[in-house]
Amino acid sequence: MKDKYYRERKLWNEKIEAMPRDQLRALQLDRLKKQVRYNYEHSPVYRKKMDEVGARPEDIRSFEDFSRIPLMTKDEHRRYQEESIERYGNPYVLLACAPREKIVRINSTSGTTGTPTLYTLTQHDVDVVNEMHARKYWRAGIRPGHVMLQALSLSMFTGGLPLSQGIMHLGACVVPVGVEGGSRRVLDFIRLTAPDAIIATPSFGQYLIEKCPELTGKDAESLGIKCFFCAGEPGGGNPEVRKVLAEGFGAKVFDHTGGGHAFHGISCDEPPEQFSGMHFVSEDHCLLELVDPRTKEPVKIEDGATGEMVFTFLDWEGGPFMRYALGDILQVHTKPCACGMPGIRFKIIGRADDMLIVKGVNVYPEAIKGAILKFAPEVTGHFRIILDKPGPLVTPPLRIRLEYGKGIGVQELSDLEQRLISYFKEELRISPKFEWVGPGAIPREKKKTRYVEIEQ
Repeated sequence: MKDKYYRERKLWNEKIEAMPRDQLRALQLDRLKKQVRYNYEHSPVYRKKMDEVGARPEDIRSFEDFSRIPLMTKDEHRRYQEESIERYGNPYVLLACAPREKIVRINSTSGTTGTPTLYTLTQHDVDVVNEMHARKYWRAGIRPGHVMLQALSLSMFTGGLPLSQGIMHLGACVVPVGVEGGSRRVLDFIRLTAPDAIIATPSFGQYLIEKCPELTGKDAESLGIKCFFCAGEPGGGNPEVRKVLAEGFGAKVFDHTGGGHAFHGISCDEPPEQFSGMHFVSEDHCLLELVDPRTKEPVKIEDGATGEMVFTFLDWEGGPFMRYALGDILQVHTKPCACGMPGIRFKIIGRADDMLIVKGVNVYPEAIKGAILKFAPEVTGHFRIILDKPGPLVTPPLRIRLEYGKGIGVQELSDLEQRLISYFKEELRISPKFEWVGPGAIPREKKKTRYVEIEQ
């Protein structure tokens, strides 16, 4: 009977995940006060940041008091990381708060957009990360006995080893193939291990759907995948991308985020066109703030609010990020979700450094991708935004290199272009210039896809 209850309950940690909002906020504030004091006492960087504004740990009595502490950016993180290596011969001294002998794991970002940023974790922190992964996958219906194939970069990436351990902590079976071996190897291990779910970037999922008939003689739906978990790049929250993945694999599609750190969320089990955001499952270990991406002034978290994400790790020992501005632009929803699951929700609608401004209109690559996919299969969905200089300001028209679909002739292409331009004018308020190329002309990325190219 106990085992049946264990499997049928909807939440991994009911005590925390279903905690009333006022109690959760009180828990956050209590942990925040302790974390600020810990950071101040153990990190030269955080002590300097607080001293610059004349703040002592005992001055932080509310969330408003805390918002006085200066933000930290990824570039600043990397500078301190490099300074620590140059001055002390290791990356731990300036940012890490735990003594070196307590650091048991170092993870990093993928490094696809620059020098990787490092995450230093103690065993306590590793346990927190495992707990967060279990919360996410449990909500999606993953239980002991299910098999999950991991087709992300394994190496140092936060979606590598930390994700594998989190799946095992849940009691499910992980198949850590990794995308480095290529699509054929991934398909071979799908055949060999019969996974219930696959975890990959949305772009690699689309690539598998394309390559599956060529490499296996069957379509991707024949693989028997029941759940596709999007990770590593935007796209999992885009209704059109979700539709392509759901139909291509015949699977439920979940967007989720959070690797070897404390910020974690997962979407509901819902139809592709009804994406309502990811449920924030780690509020007891991560304080979320929003700021205006330009002024960095606080944005109140209320239903529909949009701003740049700022997060602070709570009850964290190794390298606790404090008021860290990662560059992601979120939209937050605080009203109860139709799925019945607790917690606020968020959508990652773009990155501050990916935003383009065309005649005063803010445009994100993900919005362009969603618009293009509405015209599939007349287009393959693969595209690049071509700029003559780095953004965000773009001299009109915005150039978009786009693949037309198989069997599209000259006359059909002319009609397709006019319909695309009309749709872009109405929905995105821009009039792009399309540069057409044939199917397969644009490189497929196995890892994170960069949609913007600079042509001199």
